[in-house]
Amino acid sequence: MKPKGFLTLVLHAHLPYIRHPEYEYFMEENWLYEAMIETYLPLLNVYEGLVRDKVDFRITMSLTPPLCHMFQDKLLMDRFEKHIYNLIELIDKEIYRTRNMPEFLPTAEMYKNKLEICKNLFVNVYGKNLLNGFRKFRDLGVLEIITCGATHGFLPLMNIHHNAVNAQVSAAATNYKSIFGDIPKGIWNGECGYYPGLEDMLEKSGIKFFFVDTHGILYADKRPKYGIFAPVYCPNGVAAFGRDVESSKSVWSADEGYPGDFNYREFYRDVGYDLDMDYIKPYIHPDGIRLMTGIKYFKITGNVDLSAKQPYNSHVALDTAASHAGNFMFNREKQIENLASIMDRQPLIISPYDAELFGHWWYEGPDFINFLARKIHHDQNTIKLINPSEYLEQYPVNQVTRPSYSSWGHKGYAEVWLEGSNDWIYKHLHKISEIMIGLANKYSYLNNTGNDRDNLLQRALNQAAREVLLAQSSDWAFIMKTGTTVSYAVKRTREHINRLFELSGMIEDNRIDEQILSELEWKDNIFPEIDFKIYAD
Repeated sequence: MKPKGFLTLVLHAHLPYIRHPEYEYFMEENWLYEAMIETYLPLLNVYEGLVRDKVDFRITMSLTPPLCHMFQDKLLMDRFEKHIYNLIELIDKEIYRTRNMPEFLPTAEMYKNKLEICKNLFVNVYGKNLLNGFRKFRDLGVLEIITCGATHGFLPLMNIHHNAVNAQVSAAATNYKSIFGDIPKGIWNGECGYYPGLEDMLEKSGIKFFFVDTHGILYADKRPKYGIFAPVYCPNGVAAFGRDVESSKSVWSADEGYPGDFNYREFYRDVGYDLDMDYIKPYIHPDGIRLMTGIKYFKITGNVDLSAKQPYNSHVALDTAASHAGNFMFNREKQIENLASIMDRQPLIISPYDAELFGHWWYEGPDFINFLARKIHHDQNTIKLINPSEYLEQYPVNQVTRPSYSSWGHKGYAEVWLEGSNDWIYKHLHKISEIMIGLANKYSYLNNTGNDRDNLLQRALNQAAREVLLAQSSDWAFIMKTGTTVSYAVKRTREHINRLFELSGMIEDNRIDEQILSELEWKDNIFPEIDFKIYAD
């Protein structure tokens, strides 16, 4: 039966590039390991089950270049393997410790089972490279993988140098092709940031569609006939899809949405802080700094102190997730039925979220997606999951209008990434972009000649391009704004800026120090395929 409308789930998967080979242990690398255990491996496990059970589903994911690089980096993946074996050792001890605690033992056993599933997927199924998993489901046609600006730069604040914006987009498209074999059809612009004219940069890299927040479509230069429930074409033919407020808020809001349900797992109470130091020390920071381990025994309970939280029951939480998936589906059915009655085409609901919401912040999130996909497949005929490319194939004719400047950040524009805590970075970011553009234009004649001097110069220019891209990551400004690990964000911003100045000085003075260059290539080895000429006119 033909559905009355469609739903597109978009999971934006991103982490900043954090890799420190110069240290045996680096705390911020744990962000990746936590996300792999709690979000990315559980999501892949959900996809495995849906395919095995012949459930017809569609998911769209943006895998950013930094995340893709880290997924296949041997150093990081070896460290992750050590990390997961360490957690399995801890949970074995926990099963013994809680053996006479019936309120906690089932949860410990649940963690043991999930960690073993993650370990098996990582080591035996995907060969220590999660991209093998994502590529599998992309090739099966159930997962549409799109890209993101090279280092998740906030493009609206970079557009005084169009070449710098072009470099973010071009490097991302080239990186995607090196991994998946073709040009990405779509892109998630960092922070869902858009400014009029950005589509011209996207078109140059062969990208066919992108996403904007609700007001980006509603305040377009021509009133959208279908509102946010159908894509629009920019004047150059690149399509823009708008975020649906209603479906988004019910999932991402901890206060008004599903993740705040009292039966779900409490994020902020963790054995890394609760247990005796002598016991937990081998599983936290080597210097004795208490950290989250991911092993948590309590539920949200209510608006009470952490000490008053009640024991978590995974079976009750799963039932709750199933109920919420049913409620989400019912609400989308009613939404589609209403829209279909007033539209002359099948309406489309776009529901985008940060991927880490599912599993890391909302522990039961992957189960929610699992239940939702199964319920949509088995329990109704009103809506169907679809990917953006499929919708554009079905409806190739769309209204032409240009979206308005927008982001999905607080208040909808650029305030999160440009305010009192982080505004100091932009004069430096603009300056290094200007220097890089000048270098790219000056040396654009360079080719792979086999000449040692030219090859060394080319290496230095490529590394300079990497440093500019890494300095532009929107994560650093975001961290400065939110107040978490600010010193690290400031340090990373300054390091990449200073490295660019050091490299440009060596290049202009014709005194490239190969030892210094090799060390920078060793530390910041992202984008092995990069060509500095992406900055040239």
